[in-house]
Amino acid sequence: MLRRLHPEQPDSFAFTPANLAWAQAQVTKFPEGRQASAVIPLLWRAQEQEGWLTRPAIETIADMLGMAYIRVLEVASFYFMFQLQPVGSVAHIQICGTTSCMICGAEDLIAVCKEKIADKPHTLSADGKFSWEEVECLGSCTNAPMAQIGKDYYEDLTAKRFGELLDELAAGKVPVPGPQNGRYASEPLKGLSSLTDYDSGKTRYNASVQLATDIGDTVKRIDGTEVPLLTPWIGKDGTVASRAGKVSPPPAPAAPKPAVKQTPEAKFKPETATKEVGEEKPLTLSAAREGGADDLKLLKGVGPKLEVLLNELGFHHFDQVAAWTPAQVAWVDARLKFKGRIERDGWVEQARQLAAGEETEFAKRAKKDGFYDE
Repeated sequence: MLRRLHPEQPDSFAFTPANLAWAQAQVTKFPEGRQASAVIPLLWRAQEQEGWLTRPAIETIADMLGMAYIRVLEVASFYFMFQLQPVGSVAHIQICGTTSCMICGAEDLIAVCKEKIADKPHTLSADGKFSWEEVECLGSCTNAPMAQIGKDYYEDLTAKRFGELLDELAAGKVPVPGPQNGRYASEPLKGLSSLTDYDSGKTRYNASVQLATDIGDTVKRIDGTEVPLLTPWIGKDGTVASRAGKVSPPPAPAAPKPAVKQTPEAKFKPETATKEVGEEKPLTLSAAREGGADDLKLLKGVGPKLEVLLNELGFHHFDQVAAWTPAQVAWVDARLKFKGRIERDGWVEQARQLAAGEETEFAKRAKKDGFYDE
């Protein structure tokens, strides 16, 4: 199966505010200069939000992490967990077809998919609500045959029950995930012969199913509001703890601000202090000076796309960025797609160092790894 971008793509992509806060928080798990390590969780969150990975989503994440677009596409196209084509608006069905499920009736489930959804995998149903595919082992062999729908496992399926699940989903209902034959988890069908205190019926659902039903996020797109944003690795003073027990400044330093009591969660909301000041247009240039433009991608958070946008706005050199006042930062910030990035990533201070001939830690790593190149 070829892994290519779908020929039809939306015009744009943007994380929901809650998902953006979540994504920004994930980036802080990694040392400065290693933000690319967050690429898989950010791609996964984009897919959870949209159902599949679009080209604008891939480019947006590349810009967030200072990566070349092709590097992020390489990740997305390598892992089959990422869907590169549109999926059903209600659910994408993944049928396990490996040995245990196969001998227990997976082929019957695939037949139901062909009948009720589409004759071929990765094809939308006539109403656009469903799509399906056969996948390798999903690790629920004792509950075979099974299907993954969204994030959830529907186990101990029969063709009849699977068909009913699809009908319920099409009608707007959300079937409870987990075993579909009355089992609590993966104990013997006849019940336990030992450790009987843990036999079925002690609680209504097993832990996984209980959590899914409690937070109500079964078979749905994830907008980030389902569970609180937790960042336990960020201290109350905004420092990020390392595995060695030391602390380091947040990887997105901002200009000095008045002391404000702020929770770690609030720290990564997409509001910035630039909204509190008026806007003033900085000095711009119609073209780079003689000798050529500076490589603005050496500023943390500036990828190829943002560099082009900055050039279009009239900024080609580090000393221009270094001279921005708070009001001028607000002017530029209002014209960027990712508001708050200037202060969050500390462009002005970085630009001052680079304009003075110094080299920031991020610039050193960017040059060494080459991940900022187009």
